[in-house]
Amino acid sequence: MIKGHGDDAYLYEDIRTDFSSNIYSHADLSGLKAYLCERLEVIGHYPEPEATTLEQEIAQQRGVPAECVIVTNGATDAIYLVAGAHLRGEGVITQYLIKHPTFSEYGDACRMLGMEETKEMGMHTMLWLCNPNNPTGEVTEPEEILKMAERCSLVVVDQSYEDYTLRPMLSPRDAIGAGNIIQIFSLTKTYAVPGLRIGYVIAAPEMATRLRRGLRPWSVNALAIEAGLWLLQHQVKAVSDIPTYLAEAQRLRTNLMGIDGIEVLPTETHFMLCRAKGMTAKELKERLAREHHILIRDASNFEGLDEYCFRIAAQTPEENDGLVRSLNCIISN
Repeated sequence: MIKGHGDDAYLYEDIRTDFSSNIYSHADLSGLKAYLCERLEVIGHYPEPEATTLEQEIAQQRGVPAECVIVTNGATDAIYLVAGAHLRGEGVITQYLIKHPTFSEYGDACRMLGMEETKEMGMHTMLWLCNPNNPTGEVTEPEEILKMAERCSLVVVDQSYEDYTLRPMLSPRDAIGAGNIIQIFSLTKTYAVPGLRIGYVIAAPEMATRLRRGLRPWSVNALAIEAGLWLLQHQVKAVSDIPTYLAEAQRLRTNLMGIDGIEVLPTETHFMLCRAKGMTAKELKERLAREHHILIRDASNFEGLDEYCFRIAAQTPEENDGLVRSLNCIISN
């Protein structure tokens, strides 16, 4: 189970602004909620054994064959599905390669299944990429990913945050054409519905067939399927104006860099990795929460980062300015 991943406001009494989760906290979910209220009768029946209806909708919108799409119980479920599928049958993969820091579940899934980490690309190696990368906000170009695929048995590209950057992403058609690239997507992130757990995989037909052998029946619940269909058909994304939102994220970064005692890495998305000088992320998080009712993500548990690292995701301009003021208050005292 993931712990220390942010969005842990339940640990505090009065959090008013949450910068700890990479999911935008002001998405308009009113239309989806109203629709689901009208569809509550579905909870009295088993869902589809596989979310076939939702897979077909995704395939149509992505312009790929339905056999190449597999809906999962969130992107994290897809990560474990992919890791497990390649320990069975022909072409067994025994090693994994990860560029740190990144989302911890890639390594956790591989280690759980007995795979060994390596530092080099090669045959029998599974390369994991988060693109844009969590927590750094770094983006890998599609051409570079395709070159990596020529040097590894399998490349897994987690594009959960693809809708939060203006940089080009690897297309599903190119991934399918490569044959050894699996993409992971997250409706959770795109539409800001983390409680519903809706992710999906796109892979070449032969690869997708292997993945389906590891699917658990009824792993995606009926309300999640209904929600996924409504979201895709209505396209009410969490942030309607991404260029403006990303410009605000860069404004926030500039203001944070103006604080003596805070370092901020470059980012090509809405979240950013920061480092405090002279105060641990744990202490800074506690003071922001208790004294200013603001929540940040302690990023010290990412492999490769130290105890001074924290991550934030841009919110509204007013909330972003409030974070800057609070950090100035704490760091200067």
